[in-house]
Amino acid sequence: MIIERAYVSGVSPGEGEWPWFLPCVRGLVADGLRFTAPVTYLVGENGSGKSTLVEALAEGFGLDSWGGSHDWRHASHRPRSVLGERIRFDAAPRGRRMLGSWSARKGFFLRAETALNALDREGFAPESVSHGEGFLAAFRGKFLHPGLYVMDEPEAALSFSSCLELLGHVDQLVRSGGQVVCATHSPLLTALPGADIIEVGDHGMRRVAWGELALVDHWRRYLADPRSYLRHILD
Repeated sequence: MIIERAYVSGVSPGEGEWPWFLPCVRGLVADGLRFTAPVTYLVGENGSGKSTLVEALAEGFGLDSWGGSHDWRHASHRPRSVLGERIRFDAAPRGRRMLGSWSARKGFFLRAETALNALDREGFAPESVSHGEGFLAAFRGKFLHPGLYVMDEPEAALSFSSCLELLGHVDQLVRSGGQVVCATHSPLLTALPGADIIEVGDHGMRRVAWGELALVDHWRRYLADPRSYLRHILD
């Protein structure tokens, strides 16, 4: 493990502006977020705040909020988010060494909407490959060393078989000492054995078993009978 707990420093729980009113952020302020496995998935509906959380975690670790590796801190010249500025970590010994020395820090922040720009900046020439192949190039070339790897909906550009390949990369990464935090809508990715799944929503944050996830239930029922869903939205 690299980080064992994330929490927020210097915030009054009464602050009412974004992102402090999000239930998951209120939970982070009140109780922090403990990491109990090398792979943590954050799942939830659009607007629940899971992307806000993973971006802040990446920023708190020193990764550029626009995406990229530890070597490209603030390469996008975007200011850090108000939440990212206040994220703090309780870290394992390896994580404390990384947080205490920039040269020792390793990691990558992969966000779906800016992944190809980040890869181009790091010399992957994504114009020569498809969107999905560009994502896989990052996994093959950047997800290698013990460190913190943060992903925001990586399945957006990936086929079913490419998602399976991603799971293989994640498994090898954590076996070598890496840690992964991923926001996702994918029932395939969240099925990784041993992963910790945290559901984000109006309730804040809670740990849920894969088989109890709403997204898994919806996919099962949709694939079994698409018309039971489509009749509500199609004329």
